[in-house]
Amino acid sequence: MSRPLWGIDLGGTKVEGVIISSDKRPDVIARLRLPTEADRGYDHIVGQICKLVDLLKTESGLTPESIGIGTPGAMDPTTNTLKNSNTTCLNGKPLRQDIEKQLGIPVAMANDANCFAIAETLWGAVPEKVPDAKVVFGVILGTGVGGGLVMYGKVPNGRHGIAGEWGHNFLDASGGPCYCGHTGCVEQVLSGPALQKYYESLSGEKRKLPEIVERAKTGDDKAAVQTMDRMVEFFGKAIAVIVNIVDPDAIVLGGGVGNIDLLYSKGVKEAEKHLFNPRLETPFLRPKLGDSAGVFGAALLTA
Repeated sequence: MSRPLWGIDLGGTKVEGVIISSDKRPDVIARLRLPTEADRGYDHIVGQICKLVDLLKTESGLTPESIGIGTPGAMDPTTNTLKNSNTTCLNGKPLRQDIEKQLGIPVAMANDANCFAIAETLWGAVPEKVPDAKVVFGVILGTGVGGGLVMYGKVPNGRHGIAGEWGHNFLDASGGPCYCGHTGCVEQVLSGPALQKYYESLSGEKRKLPEIVERAKTGDDKAAVQTMDRMVEFFGKAIAVIVNIVDPDAIVLGGGVGNIDLLYSKGVKEAEKHLFNPRLETPFLRPKLGDSAGVFGAALLTA
């Protein structure tokens, strides 16, 4: 018998929780949010997660057997601590064990990009557009850059717990230093803040990315045009690596940057230049679930 699934999406600014009716369809029983308040430290974040679970219990009248949590960063399978999180107070902490201790139930944990990818694979754009897909790569291009891999309906973690972690591969030294300790990561070139920073370096003006995109369309703002041209060039180089190595049946682009139309036209054409194949047939899909993907994917971790 199908049972309700509980999921938590832990973000830098908010913690969102959901209870869905089963793994067959995402009918929402309850859904709530709390501020993360990450500036108050690790213990406070753990407390916010547990508080949200209690609120969901009260809202629904249900009690979870287990819970899935999508996190920024990944669990290290050797140390059982979180690593690679841009919410840096989480790094080096036994987050899963601490939450299990407080809640008294098993916790499944995965990177937030993996949660996005599994939700879009099972319930989102993939079954609608590429129903026979066996391997899917999900991309989050937003404040940060992440990647999630789904193979035959499951999320592989890998030996180091970093399977699918696309955002911190080297792309170009011009991206500069990254919080992860490396230089020129994909995130430092293609994230929203990175694109805004590049535009400012050319124009001397601070503008939000949607405005830069619109200004590039008219062709009058040369710095905006150059910013978009550079984005397209490096997106093509970066995503071609994924196609060459993984060769997914579909790629889903999420996040604010992932909404930019150029990625689906010129970006795909640019990727084709770097492909170890005479043509690029991989469908590039827009996500269907919006900001529900992360929390639904977290719930699916316990299916």
